[in-house]
Amino acid sequence: MKKYICYFLTALISITYLSAQSKAPSHEIYDRLLKKYVSAEGKVNYKGFIKDSAELNNYLKFISKNPPNEKAWSKNELMVYWINAYNALTIKLITNYYPIKSIKDIGSSIQIPFVNTPWAMKFFYIGKNKMSLDNIEHGNLRKKFDDPRVHMALVCASKSCPILLNEAYDAKRMDEQLRKQAKAFLADPFRNKISANKAQLSMIFKWYGMDFNNNGASVNSFVNTYSDIQIKPETKISHIDYDWSLNE
Repeated sequence: MKKYICYFLTALISITYLSAQSKAPSHEIYDRLLKKYVSAEGKVNYKGFIKDSAELNNYLKFISKNPPNEKAWSKNELMVYWINAYNALTIKLITNYYPIKSIKDIGSSIQIPFVNTPWAMKFFYIGKNKMSLDNIEHGNLRKKFDDPRVHMALVCASKSCPILLNEAYDAKRMDEQLRKQAKAFLADPFRNKISANKAQLSMIFKWYGMDFNNNGASVNSFVNTYSDIQIKPETKISHIDYDWSLNE
């Protein structure tokens, strides 16, 4: 009898676990933190995140224990999971080394074989997999989803990055949020200076040009989709030096 009870309990635990895995996790905790410690202009209060480190850690533990289920979750649920995870983990990384002037300062202090940038550090788990920020960006978002707007959503804690949205990305509103981010990024003269005959664009468009020049699209068409100022095919394009200073 005890043997059958054990089998029953094991089966029940498995069913409960699979049921939980089939539902995408809530990003409510992270949303509250962003509203509290990120301004409308994307300035991040890292001291505030350190003060509320228990809450940030709770969120990171929560998403770590609820890894993506590609069979059960929608495309939007998968994308917002990875975007929110990337940005929250970047904040966590900065708070681990704060005070610093730039995320690149972390790279100079790394003493791990074959790892020389903070983006290559494997400092967190998603499920059972130890991962890096590069794994999220290049191994998941860029590899599995054909949407270059993710480059306007991922924030590497630097002034020249797109601003950090002061709310979590939400599967139901993801398209609206990404569109808003792309438009705001292109309209910001600190990050992009656009006129009909000359366009000084963020280095993002140079580093990830292949993502914008895909399936018949181009950097020009992306700009013309999300910018109020249209550029011509012959418009001269250059790139603005990246400011890696901390976005605080």
